[in-house]
Amino acid sequence: MKRINGHIDSGIDNKADNQADNRTAGRITHRNLPQRFLKGRECLMSHFRPILNHFGLTEQQWRILRALDEHAQLEPREICQLCQIQSSSMAGVLARMEETGLISRTRVAQDQRRVLVSLAPAGNQLIDDIAPLIELQYQYIETAFGQPVFDALFIAIDAFIAVQSQPVQKVALPAD
Repeated sequence: MKRINGHIDSGIDNKADNQADNRTAGRITHRNLPQRFLKGRECLMSHFRPILNHFGLTEQQWRILRALDEHAQLEPREICQLCQIQSSSMAGVLARMEETGLISRTRVAQDQRRVLVSLAPAGNQLIDDIAPLIELQYQYIETAFGQPVFDALFIAIDAFIAVQSQPVQKVALPAD
């Protein structure tokens, strides 16, 4: 990797970055990292979306099913955190999933305010049906892009998430 125009060049030909470097400098000189994360996510999900669509699942529903498969039962707030779903959307998504028999919700006996969400038999069966296809798609992607790319990506993302516990100074916002 080398530094070009103040940015670290990964060696990957990136048309958007090259075009941006040829334009007049904008008011913000840092590359748009959130946009890059979204672009990377979109690139990855384009390989899995046909599977989810075939089984009539939204991406949010799949994230919930996968989290429940890994954790057995969770409270809705835990699902929000694990699946990156806003709490304002969660109640509706869970209601639809319960109506279709994918999940079940039960109140905690000791505290009726708390609800636990778990996979219903239909949700378990759906994961059984989808899992081999998801695993095979991952294998195809790893074969196409190379295992080192995936290893480096996981290391970089895990490191980025891990350092979020470090304090970061916040800019002072202008007065209203």
